[in-house]
Amino acid sequence: MKRNFTKWLETFTDNISDYKYYINFEKVYKNVEENKVEFSMLNSLLGSKSIEQDFTNLITKYPEVLKCIPTLLAVRNMQIPAMDKEGAFIYDFKKMNQSIEQYIIFMNKTGLFDLLANRGVSNIIDFVLGVETGLDSNGRKNRGGHLMEDLIEGYLKNESIEYYKEMYLKDVEKKWGIDLSALSNNGKSAKRFDFVVKTENMIYGIETNFYSSGGSKLNETARSYKMIAEESKNIDGFKFVWFTDGKGWTSAKRNLEETFDVLDTMYNINDVKNGIMKELFK
Repeated sequence: MKRNFTKWLETFTDNISDYKYYINFEKVYKNVEENKVEFSMLNSLLGSKSIEQDFTNLITKYPEVLKCIPTLLAVRNMQIPAMDKEGAFIYDFKKMNQSIEQYIIFMNKTGLFDLLANRGVSNIIDFVLGVETGLDSNGRKNRGGHLMEDLIEGYLKNESIEYYKEMYLKDVEKKWGIDLSALSNNGKSAKRFDFVVKTENMIYGIETNFYSSGGSKLNETARSYKMIAEESKNIDGFKFVWFTDGKGWTSAKRNLEETFDVLDTMYNINDVKNGIMKELFK
C-alpha cells in the first residue's frame, strides 16, 4: 500500500534536542582547566594602575601567559591578524613573534587593557568560563547534526540489530564482495554511509539527518538522495535507507516528496517509534 506523503509529513517532529545539546559544560571546564594557572596569573593585572608595565613584567617572567590572550577575545586560533593605518601584523600567542611593545599595542587597541584595568572584572577564571560557554554555544550546529544519528543508533541497539557505523562504499564492497560502483561513479566518489546493516539476504546503506529549520541544503540533500535511491535500485542485495525528520522540511517539501516517491525505504522518527526497524531489518 502506497504511503501518503502529506500525512507522513504531518508526523514530523519539531526538535530532538537532548540535555547536552545546549552547552557541553564538561568541554568548557576542560578548556579552562588546561590553562588555569596561566589564567590565574592574569588576575595580577585586574584593576592595575600601571597596566602596561605590569603586563611587561608578567610576560617577561611568564611568557606562557600569552597563550591565554586569544581566549579573552573569544578566539580559538593562536595566531591573530590585525591591521590599521599603522600597519598589518600577525600576532603569535603560542610563540612570541613580536616585541612586547607590539603586544602592548595589541592589548590597548583590542580593548583588553581597558577591560582588565577598568571594567570591574573580579576574576579571570570566572570571566573565561563565560567566554568558553559562549564559544561552546557555537557548537550547537555540529551537535545538532549528530542528534538524529545518535537517536537512530539508539534504536538499532535496542532492537539488537547488527550494524556498522560510518562505512565507506569501498569498505562495504570489500567486506561483502558487492559491486557498488553505480553509487560511487565507478570509484570516483568516496561516499560514506552513517550506518550499514547486514541481514541474511540484504545490505542496507543508511543515511540520517534532522532539519529544524529550512535552507538550500535541504533541497540539495533531497536531490542527492533521490539520485542514490534511483541508482541503488539496480544493485542486487543492496537497499538505500533514509531516516530524516524535522519541521525544516516544510520549506522543501516538494523536493522531499520527489525523493519519497522513488524511495520506499524513507522513514521519519514516528516510523521508527512504530517499529519500522524490526519490520525492515528482518
